[in-house]
Amino acid sequence: MPRVRADELRRIGCLLFERVGCTPTDARTVIDHLVDSSLYGHDSHGQIRIYEYIEQIRDGIFDPKGTPHIESDRPCAAVVDGGGALGQIGGTFATQLAIDKARQHGVATVTLRNTSHVGRVGAYPLQIARAGLVGIVFCNAGHLGRQIAPYGGLDGKLSTNPIAFAAPRRSAEPILVDMTTSVCAEGKIRVASNKGVALPAGCIIDAQGNPSTDPQDYLGNPPGAMLPLGSPVAYKGYCLSFIVEILGGALSGQGCAAGERVMQSNGLCITAYHIDHFADRDAYFDEIEALIGHVHSSRIDPNVGEILLPGDPEYRSAKEREQSGIPIDNTTWERIQRAGRDLGLDVHTWQTLD
Repeated sequence: MPRVRADELRRIGCLLFERVGCTPTDARTVIDHLVDSSLYGHDSHGQIRIYEYIEQIRDGIFDPKGTPHIESDRPCAAVVDGGGALGQIGGTFATQLAIDKARQHGVATVTLRNTSHVGRVGAYPLQIARAGLVGIVFCNAGHLGRQIAPYGGLDGKLSTNPIAFAAPRRSAEPILVDMTTSVCAEGKIRVASNKGVALPAGCIIDAQGNPSTDPQDYLGNPPGAMLPLGSPVAYKGYCLSFIVEILGGALSGQGCAAGERVMQSNGLCITAYHIDHFADRDAYFDEIEALIGHVHSSRIDPNVGEILLPGDPEYRSAKEREQSGIPIDNTTWERIQRAGRDLGLDVHTWQTLD
């Protein structure tokens, strides 16, 4: 399994996305998002998406020249149409709009539609938190409705429907929550398939409704289904998924799960909160640090070994992978190289650490 330095993967990604028609600025926005996802340990939304996006652009699914625009604009709310552009372009645009409005009015909600796959949803509230605000994002998959079995059902009817949240700290990385309302993200199943490894128990069922750890039991034909978050209380993940469908799908105008087999676009509902409109900023930071200290005062479960804050695994992974490189499974690396060759690039100049 090769390892590639983050800067080298960014260089490769820019070459690929510019070759299929993205502007240099848009190419950098997309590849920075994908590389950051891999640095944070979310390979399901990182390097595996490079060749997928290239293929989808070439198939006419994504528009490399698409430009987001504001369809409806009010003081504390807006609707953004992504113009069919790559999702990271639309997502970043809509998130910055929410930040700008919240800075002026205290709270702002911006919805986004017609923007294709937005990638790692946690990137958008983190963008808000790094601007000094608190952010929460709900993301559905439009009319796609084939991945997650509803609680009590055996057939895939909902999408993974992630929820992401981030809040700034005084002098440390933001608190970051980035979770699907299913047991795992679909991309993690494809990563496991590319690596030829089994999934953890409790992620999927096969087409007959039997528990399975074989990725092909989900990816095959007939397909299986993923399970909602919560195991014995999976109705909680199922209920959270409904919230995301309504906020990310119905409210954005992208639409809710309806049985389509191919996703046209994510729907986002992005809300930013300006701390100073609600509390003294120093008092807010004091409360956050007091909360963290209180949580860390617990005795340690020896089976776990430490108490992590939301976001700690991502920040640790980024620090380690910046030093040692991003691991890319052989199947994914071969497909990225194939995409480069198909576009006439000299892949022999692409450097790995192995």
